[in-house]
Amino acid sequence: MSGDAARPARPVLTVWLLGLLATFGPISLDLYLPALPSLAEDLGTDASSAQLTITSCLLGLALGQLLAGPLSDRLGRRVPLVTGLVVYLLATLACALAPSIEVLVVLRLVQGLAGAAGLVISRAVARDLYDGRALLVVFSRLTLVSGLAPVIAPVLGGQLARVLPWRGLFVVLAGLGAVLLVAGLLLGESLPPERRTPGGLGATLAGYGALLRDRAYVCVVATFALCAASLFAYIAGATFVLQRVYGLSEVAFSVVFAVNSVGIVVLSQTAGALARRGRAPLATLSAGVVGNLVGAAALALSVVAGLGLVPLLASLFVMIASLGLVLPSATALAMAGHPERAGAASSLLGLGQFVLGGVVAPLVGIAGERTAVPLGVVAVSCSAAGGLVLLLARRRVRLAVAGQAQGRS
Repeated sequence: MSGDAARPARPVLTVWLLGLLATFGPISLDLYLPALPSLAEDLGTDASSAQLTITSCLLGLALGQLLAGPLSDRLGRRVPLVTGLVVYLLATLACALAPSIEVLVVLRLVQGLAGAAGLVISRAVARDLYDGRALLVVFSRLTLVSGLAPVIAPVLGGQLARVLPWRGLFVVLAGLGAVLLVAGLLLGESLPPERRTPGGLGATLAGYGALLRDRAYVCVVATFALCAASLFAYIAGATFVLQRVYGLSEVAFSVVFAVNSVGIVVLSQTAGALARRGRAPLATLSAGVVGNLVGAAALALSVVAGLGLVPLLASLFVMIASLGLVLPSATALAMAGHPERAGAASSLLGLGQFVLGGVVAPLVGIAGERTAVPLGVVAVSCSAAGGLVLLLARRRVRLAVAGQAQGRS
């Protein structure tokens, strides 16, 4: 635990609340995925344009973190968090009333900008309260809670899409936003005034500059973002690939999505268990990156060679489940070295993840709705790049971790 932070009075409740706040990405992206084809048809647009609603939300989630993180370092965690939650709820209700694809894309951007507060501040609060291997354990538990969202959201969305139009799914999403608002209101302040960062824009830019000069931090963030991009490629492309190319129903698609999400949850808990037994986060991250690359390579081979549905599903499971090792270990490594600017460090971590995800999302649909090849190519390209970055930076990251351990002793 961090030497200058007090342990929360109810740590289990705190972790669950933080986990709920970390669900903004999965909930905002996954709940309406089963209805994405019907959304495109209703608004008179194509698959690539419909996928821009994913891209705009991802970009909002990325850019919003640049604002929310430093603000939380200056003002404390609670005020920026609650403000973001209120705006998110209102934007989500507006999405349900969008008259055109253009308006929906803009509203999804606002929704992402507001929802970013939950993502960035949940990580910053965890860093306020914990460090070392305990931080990895906490992030693995956050992944357990937030990992339930992609399990539940597409299954719920698939069932709701049978009885509700896509607009109704956004009303449901607004209801979930109200639940997250309650979670934010229940969360206590973890950053006392004496530990807050003074200054305005200049201090914010200086803090970002210090982070960007930390090469170990930058390499971990890059590895995290590139491997996570394979997840965003899957999120954007799976609904069209599995339903249009391979003929799965909305319910069957939801089940496949849920199974893959369970894989993330299980391996994230494995990461936490390994940390409690003394396994270094860097070793866990390396294992996850290798698994992600193996799954992505098998996926690319499967779709290019036309091996059929079963090899495709097996490859997707390996690729996605391996992120259960990557996400918490990379987050812990990135956040460990900068406790004085945890909000800013969390911002850049999220920025890389969602900007790259926003770029990747439309690429998987660029060749149309009847081929899975773009999904395989994009996924393996991102995963391979992430593996290469980690391979080249492994020694630098190991030295940084050793230095942090000496600083705590």
